[in-house]
Amino acid sequence: MIEVQNIEKHFGVNHVLKNVSFTFEKGKTNLIIGGSGSGKTTLIKILIGLHKIDSGTVLFNGVNFNAIKIKEQRLLRQEIGMLFQAGALYDSMTVEENIMFPLSMFTNKTEEEKLERVNFCLKRVNLEGKNNLLPTELSGGMTKRVAIARAIVMQPKYLLCDEPNSGLDPKTAIIIDNLIQEITKEYNITTIVNTHDMNSVMEIGENIAFINHGEIWWTGNKEELLNSDNKELNDFVFASELFKRLKQEDEKC
Repeated sequence: MIEVQNIEKHFGVNHVLKNVSFTFEKGKTNLIIGGSGSGKTTLIKILIGLHKIDSGTVLFNGVNFNAIKIKEQRLLRQEIGMLFQAGALYDSMTVEENIMFPLSMFTNKTEEEKLERVNFCLKRVNLEGKNNLLPTELSGGMTKRVAIARAIVMQPKYLLCDEPNSGLDPKTAIIIDNLIQEITKEYNITTIVNTHDMNSVMEIGENIAFINHGEIWWTGNKEELLNSDNKELNDFVFASELFKRLKQEDEKC
């Protein structure tokens, strides 16, 4: 579980996050949604330690990240798996080398042990035997699956995903959504997905925070989302004609 309490963040005169409080639950897919510039990416970067907060508290299973020593912060970061928007694979490395990289950096495992873990993760994301492919030989969906394998290779307690479906076709996006949710349940991870993809929200939105102008304007799950009377949330969710029709059909039932 990750808790953020009364988070404030400024960049100069720009007040990006304003008194943000939310609990990201263990074993659930927790989604941060909101428009461009809403502050959701800043919040993700705070959680992985790329930005320092001006005030407030970030708790990882009750541990105050900002109150512990630098060495302890580094150890905690090793418990966080990160799935970047574009995958962020190293072009010069094979699939196997990309996934093995965190193990080589942060563990004392033997080559045999590392390879065993890599192969396990590849099998888990349905890419068994693809060890020697280069990133340039992968499709968009395969790239995201390799990135997921790398994100879970250290057996993290927390999995943070920044726009995991960016650039994918709808069918592949659903596969990635389902894989993220399956891994979350299987390993009881605290998973946080930063997205503006409403298809993802309706597929895997178990615990949702809607950020607008740097503030939490609504929280709930995907079932509650369709029935909210929050105007700003509805303007965001039902911006497309498809979701407007879904709203109309839901109101008829």
